[in-house]
Amino acid sequence: MINKKKQPPVVRYERKFRISGITRGQVDHLIKSHPAFFSEIYAQRFINNIYFDTAGFKSYHDNIYGVSLRKKIRIRWYGDLFGFIKQPVMELKLKNGLLCNKESYGLSSLKLNNSFSNNNIKKCIHNSESYDFLNKELLCVNPVLLNRYSRKYYLSSDKKYRITVDTDLLYYPVNGVYNNFIYNFSDKNTIVLELKYDVSHDEQADEISAYFPFRMTRSSKYVDGITGVYGFCS
Repeated sequence: MINKKKQPPVVRYERKFRISGITRGQVDHLIKSHPAFFSEIYAQRFINNIYFDTAGFKSYHDNIYGVSLRKKIRIRWYGDLFGFIKQPVMELKLKNGLLCNKESYGLSSLKLNNSFSNNNIKKCIHNSESYDFLNKELLCVNPVLLNRYSRKYYLSSDKKYRITVDTDLLYYPVNGVYNNFIYNFSDKNTIVLELKYDVSHDEQADEISAYFPFRMTRSSKYVDGITGVYGFCS
């Protein structure tokens, strides 16, 4: 049975590292040799997202200009990119610096093909118990970007810290009227590593992240995708 209710919010810190110049195998080795003893959990899988933004791309520009308090709206699902999507979830992600508050809402099924438009989205959320709230959230935004990437998951031995590693980044422009999904922007060279943990474990996070020879960034796959498919200058 599809859960169409609001799911419990997730409040956590997220530290992002944009990596290039080394292989996925080397990144995997660094994670598994970490003193916190990270091990792989879950099966590697594809994550797909439809991102929303205003006509003036407010979310994009807020990220570019370093606005600390930001909102991101997306529909997420796993597995196949196109076709019948059985259990999509709408996510509202509020960020204040490194602190993230994510709210998730189960939706009814969605079909992503050449006839995809805003009407499909309206039908998708129509049967949600949070329909009125979600409808208001979408009043001033439209779908602008479709993206897909492969994700691996790791957990520290004390189960306090989680790492995700995203590769094979793929982006398509999206609009609310007509989409043929022919043009795309692919990034096979970038690896995005994220360290995620509960607010109560922030004190040790510096020590955990200091082991990695990467610089923490405000890396955003949404910004990278908009820059790549629309030619914006980030």
